[in-house]
Amino acid sequence: MSRTSDLLLTALAPAVWGSTYLVTTEALPAGYPVTLAALRALPAGLLVLAITRCLPPRAWLGRVFLLGSFNFALFWVLLFMAAYRLPGGVAATLGSLQAMMVILMARGWLGTPIRAGALAAAATGVLGVALLLIGPDAALDPVGIAAGLGGAASMAAGTVLSRKWQPPVSPLSFTAWQLTAGGLILAPLALFLEPALPPLSATNLAGLVWLGLIGAAATYALWFRGVARIGPGAVSMLGMMSPVTAVLLGWVVAGQSLSLLQGLGALIVLGSVLAGQGASRPTAPAPARPQPRPDPAGGTFRNRAGAFPAMPGTSPFPHVLAHRTEKRP
Repeated sequence: MSRTSDLLLTALAPAVWGSTYLVTTEALPAGYPVTLAALRALPAGLLVLAITRCLPPRAWLGRVFLLGSFNFALFWVLLFMAAYRLPGGVAATLGSLQAMMVILMARGWLGTPIRAGALAAAATGVLGVALLLIGPDAALDPVGIAAGLGGAASMAAGTVLSRKWQPPVSPLSFTAWQLTAGGLILAPLALFLEPALPPLSATNLAGLVWLGLIGAAATYALWFRGVARIGPGAVSMLGMMSPVTAVLLGWVVAGQSLSLLQGLGALIVLGSVLAGQGASRPTAPAPARPQPRPDPAGGTFRNRAGAFPAMPGTSPFPHVLAHRTEKRP
C-alpha cells in the first residue's frame, strides 16, 4: 500500500475522534469522567480480545500496561480534567502541542532526526487550532493547563513508545491489549473516586458503543498501524484533524456558528498537516560505494565493475590487460 493510502487511513482516526465531544455532551451522562473512560476502554478491549484470540505474552505485560496507561488511562483522565476546567478551545490547543512533543521524544527514544520543517509545521498547526477554537473570553486555569499539557505529553509518549515496541501481532490485537490494560487501570479508580452511574438509557448505551468500538478499538488500530508504517512524527500531525472535525460537526449537526477567523484557522491547520507530511517523509539513503578489499597477495584489483580480491598464486597481469584493471599496493 502506498504512503498516501496509509496517511488517508490513519487520518480517519483523528477525524472520528473529533466526534467525541459532541457524543459526550449529547449522549452520555455528565459528571462521571473516569467511569465513562473505563466503560469506553474495558468492554471494547475485552470484546476485541475475544475476537482476535491473541493474548500478550508474559514478557510483554509491563510494556502493555505502560502503553495502556499513556494512550488511554492517564491520557483520558487528564483530557477530561482539562475539558472540565478550561474552555474547549484552550484544551484542544494544548492537546495539539502533542505533535511537537512527539518530534522531541522521537529524537530521544528512536534517534529520529529533528527536522526544522516538521517543527515549523507543528507550531503553525498549533496556531491554526488556536484561531479555530479559542474565543476572546477564554479563561486560563493553572490546574486545567497542567492537565492539558500532561495529557498531550501522555499521548505523545504512548505514540512514540508504540513505535519503539512493535510486537509481531496485528494492529487490532495490539490495540486490544492496550485498551484492556487501560480499562483495568481505570476501573478501580472509577469505583473509588466516583459514585455509581444512574441507569443508562438507549442513547447512553449507543454513545458508549460508538466511543468504545469505533472511537477507540477501530480508530486506535488505524492509529497504531500508521505509527508503525509512516512514523510517529507524521502521524502526530494528523491528530490536528480532530479539532477541525469537531468544529465542522458542531456547525453541521449542532447549528453552531463558524466565523471567518475560524475558517482561516481550519485552513492553516490543513496546510500545516500537509506540510508536516512532506517534512516528516524519510529521505532515501545514498547508495554506498563499493569498498576495495585487500587480496591475499597484498593488493586489490579494480575494473569497471568495482573492486575484488585477486586469487592467490595467480599473476594479475593477464587480467589487467584483458579488463583494464590495475593492481594497487
